[in-house]
Amino acid sequence: MSLTLADIGLNLAHDSFDHDRDVVVAAAVAAGVVRMVVTGSTLESTRAAIAIARSAPGRFRATAGIHPHHAREFHASDVPELRRLMGACEVGAAGECGLDYFRNFSPHEDQERVFRLQLELAVETNLPVFLHQRDAHDAFTAILRDYLPRIRGGVAHCFTGEAAELDDYLSLGLSIGITGWICDERRGQHLRDVVRRIPLDRLMLETDAPYLLPRDLEPRPKSRRNEPRHLPHILAAVAACRGEPAAAIAEATTRNAMAFFGFPA
Repeated sequence: MSLTLADIGLNLAHDSFDHDRDVVVAAAVAAGVVRMVVTGSTLESTRAAIAIARSAPGRFRATAGIHPHHAREFHASDVPELRRLMGACEVGAAGECGLDYFRNFSPHEDQERVFRLQLELAVETNLPVFLHQRDAHDAFTAILRDYLPRIRGGVAHCFTGEAAELDDYLSLGLSIGITGWICDERRGQHLRDVVRRIPLDRLMLETDAPYLLPRDLEPRPKSRRNEPRHLPHILAAVAACRGEPAAAIAEATTRNAMAFFGFPA
């Protein structure tokens, strides 16, 4: 049976795809991944994501934002350009935005400043938010609570947390994005239980390619580059953990993604 899937987090503008981007997309489509959201994480990658989305509007949507790793590089003079990019018709969400206290590539005060700024722009542009959080749950939720009543919605991208974090996110009304982390027997074992708690109407699937290649994928690509064509492998893992038919999860997660990111019907 052929399944139709949506990958809500794909770094297709990454330079590892520069030599074969069209081949990667064709392989994804052949695998049933017919809707893809191209992540913007800097001004430059957001512009590239929008250009990709513009090339096939029925296939792609883009996000527009500044990843917390790059917060220290983002200045007040850049705000008008980010606002302009968020206003592009190809953009379905603000972000990737949030806090990352694990890598700490940017100081916490810069991360929090740029996170708040993007939430304000999401309110202004009437966009949902594509969210990143790692080792910063309390600060992240405290900031988010200030804005969520005025924001169209949000998705916790690449959720890897424990049940308590999930419960907080669900209480805030967030949707949840699950990646190949769930396939990692070392780090993702807890997700196999937690994923059952996500309401089906708030579940979405993503690869985060070229990152997070599913650890149990066979055969493993020599390059270790993840691709959107591997999303059915993640679907199978989620379906097995939830004890639900893969077809039902595929249908629901694709419907959720199309509504959240504003794909054309």
